[in-house]
Amino acid sequence: MADVEQGSALPSEGAAPVVDGVNATLSNGTDSVNATARFVSTPEGTALAYGSLVVMALLPIFFGALRSVNCSKAKNSSEMPETITSRDAARFPIIASCTLFGLYLFFKIFSQEYINLLLSMYFFVLGVLAVSHTMSPLMNRIFPASLSNRQYQLLFTQGSGESKEEIVNYEFDTKDLICLGLSSVVGVWYIFKKHWIANNLFGLAFALNGVELLHLNNISTGCILLGGLFVYDIFWVFGTNVMVTVAKSFEAPIKLVFPQDLLERGLEASNFAMLGLGDIVIPGIFIALLLRFDVSLKKNTKTYFYTGFLAYIFGLGLTIFIMHTFKHAQPALLYLVPACIGLPLIMALARGELTEMFSYESSEEILPHTPRLTRFPTVSGSPASLANSMQPSSSSSSPRRRRHVAAVL
Repeated sequence: MADVEQGSALPSEGAAPVVDGVNATLSNGTDSVNATARFVSTPEGTALAYGSLVVMALLPIFFGALRSVNCSKAKNSSEMPETITSRDAARFPIIASCTLFGLYLFFKIFSQEYINLLLSMYFFVLGVLAVSHTMSPLMNRIFPASLSNRQYQLLFTQGSGESKEEIVNYEFDTKDLICLGLSSVVGVWYIFKKHWIANNLFGLAFALNGVELLHLNNISTGCILLGGLFVYDIFWVFGTNVMVTVAKSFEAPIKLVFPQDLLERGLEASNFAMLGLGDIVIPGIFIALLLRFDVSLKKNTKTYFYTGFLAYIFGLGLTIFIMHTFKHAQPALLYLVPACIGLPLIMALARGELTEMFSYESSEEILPHTPRLTRFPTVSGSPASLANSMQPSSSSSSPRRRRHVAAVL
């Protein structure tokens, strides 16, 4: 839960607390307090903002889930996703809670201005890489065959002879350079202007990468993760002011925003409705798992995927309705988790496939050397991003090729 200041180009207070990539709250800007004026959004502006947030939330889930299927079928170890096990899922809410409280103390002790300056540079790098990776499939399709696609390699080693050790071995090509160049333009735009459109481009890329590259290994793991974060959300949003303090202090593209005064002020609008990326990625990776389960059934249907997708729409719509009714920011996972877990399970029970669903192992479709997610990294105590070192998706098949893709929840 967070208050949004009216009049800023982009609210520095995030939609909500972000901890280890978990953003918990949907906010509509009606909580904003201004010393001189209070903006009252029109019904049309509010409807446009809410509708746009819903559409933006659905896009990375839908396309990220589709890309996760191709990712799980990759034959090269360089294209493998990170797999979240039940142990990881059980530990995540605890680690997230510790990180949240650590951030609370961190912002209390140190200058908020300098911390956010460091975070801006950190997310600039992650955002450029995430947007570049998101653009890569499109670039592969539109890149003219008449142009030479040159291959490059960045190699940094330590030692010599038999003791030589590779520190960096990054292979890329002309397509990768074009993607990096275009995404850098977005990054510079965000750094200097903090414009809400640049923020959303980064946020959409982070969300899509998270849904695509973070895989739950089975339904039980998904229930553990979503259930744990459900309790985490309720406790930290309603039980203490820690989340509010961290949210107000933290500046980063970890939310999707849309102005409610767009119709009145155009692109310079400043009163935002917003949705945290964690409210997209956390349910999104579960919905992507449902799609991979559909594929494993080999029935040429996507019953469970569409059920989960519709459940997400219902849960998000319910969140918006309650928020708008009570004029107060809401922890979206409070409504999304029961919907996204409950409806697919009811569908499986009705179809007599409940046992088959819980026996399904996504990791069985992945080669034995699939990298496992053994920890949830944080950077300088910042709300973190699940920053995954993955392999780049170009034509090269070198197993040493590295792709740095950030998934910020």
